[in-house]
Formats: sequence, structure tokens, C-alpha cells
Amino acid sequence: MLNRSAPDALPTLALTATEITVLDRLVSDNKPQVRRKTLAHYLTKIARLGGYLARPNDPPPGNKVMWRGLSRLTGIAIGAMVGAKIVGN
Repeated sequence: MLNRSAPDALPTLALTATEITVLDRLVSDNKPQVRRKTLAHYLTKIARLGGYLARPNDPPPGNKVMWRGLSRLTGIAIGAMVGAKIVGN
């Protein structure tokens, strides 16, 4: 809903710094020339974790795809935080 009202918003309004870092490392950018990464940009990355293909003619991702992507992102982010504490980085 936040993306609909403010698509150019900063991603930190909805995501933590760890989640943003994980998304940047795991999901490649379709458009590498993007200068300012917005909330809409990161929501597409979350959808791609859930199985969304992000082709030019595809409709926007649905609730099920977003739920799957957010579930995967949460698990990966928790693993990254636990791994960082164990290793000590």
C-alpha cells in the first residue's frame, strides 16, 4: 500500500538495512543504470524472490508472490544476522 501512495519513497521506510543489503546481494538488477533505488525497486526484488519473473509485459506481482518473497527474505535475513554473530564480523 505504501508503494501505491509513494512509489519514489526511500526503501528504509519499509525495509531494514540488513534486508536491503541481502536483496542487493541476492537479486540482480534488471536495470543496472538505476541511480536512486526506490521502494518500488526493492519490492520488485522481493517479488522476484517469490517467483515473479519481472518481464516487461507481466502484470504487477500479486499477494501470494509477495508473501512468498517476503517469507524467503525474512529467513535469509535472520540467517545473515545469526551468521554474522557466530563468525564475529
